[in-house]
Amino acid sequence: MQTRALGRSGLEVSAIGLGCMGMSHAYFPLPDRGQMISLLRAAVERGVTLFDTAEIYGPHTNEELLGEALAPVRDRVVIATKFGFRVEAMPDVDSRPKHIREVCEASLKRLRTDVIDLFYQHRPDPDVPIEDVAGTVGDLISEGKVRHFGLSEASAEAIRRAHDVQPVAVLQSEYSLWTRDVEGAVLETLEELGIGLVPFSPLGRGYLTGKMDASTPLQSNDFRATLPRFTTAAREANRALVALLEANASRKGATPAQIALAWLLAQRPWIVPIPGTTRLARLEENLAAADVALSAAEVAELSAAASKIPVVGGRYSEAFQQMVGR
Repeated sequence: MQTRALGRSGLEVSAIGLGCMGMSHAYFPLPDRGQMISLLRAAVERGVTLFDTAEIYGPHTNEELLGEALAPVRDRVVIATKFGFRVEAMPDVDSRPKHIREVCEASLKRLRTDVIDLFYQHRPDPDVPIEDVAGTVGDLISEGKVRHFGLSEASAEAIRRAHDVQPVAVLQSEYSLWTRDVEGAVLETLEELGIGLVPFSPLGRGYLTGKMDASTPLQSNDFRATLPRFTTAAREANRALVALLEANASRKGATPAQIALAWLLAQRPWIVPIPGTTRLARLEENLAAADVALSAAEVAELSAAASKIPVVGGRYSEAFQQMVGR
């Protein structure tokens, strides 16, 4: 597995990481826990070193899963987790310094580790100045409980303000061929400040793999069933983007998912996507995307073609969308 430096933070990880949310949260039916432990260890064997979780996944059970699975190989992996929500009152946010410290201590125990490699603010909190958040995580870094500070779905302005107090190592935001909001001010800010980018949902929550269409059933408790982009009508309308990926995949001898990931990897050398999966075959397919070489001309052509396809449906429900880019 190739490795990449996440900006100038000194944090080097596998070129493709693993988003672990779906192993115990959001997408139903949930897989067998024992099988997920095996999958996590298989990912390590195949060179994956970046694993992403959060206290709200489960809640708590996803961190416990990673804690058990990765304990035997803890020195070989980078574990990223997040604070910033009130678990008992989702989707309320809470980044008060006291709460950040409480989450840190609880996450350390669940992850069976004495240090969190990368600690993200999960979503901006309008009631807590970002400077206070950065300062609190900076204190945790000084105390040896956290190694790196990250933000998620933050605006360019918020990134700069946080970075002035405590260097931001990584921004995590949704980024893919059908969600390109970070292009422009955010990407330019990251490049200027030497901050890495970890795109989540790089395969459009499964849609860009080409394995979903308008007829694919979603259980009522599946997170995607709440998203405007996953209504039956939206999924039908957005097939044009999948068709574009399929055409490019055919020419390159790859899969649509691999083209989608290769396109992301080609955007900047400090971008590390974290596709999630619960199946070994899909994990291996995703990791092989690191070996799919797209020329500059192919990347430009794909970007231009995708930009001409209107994406139908918002990313989130109104309540969640208000948290993005603050």
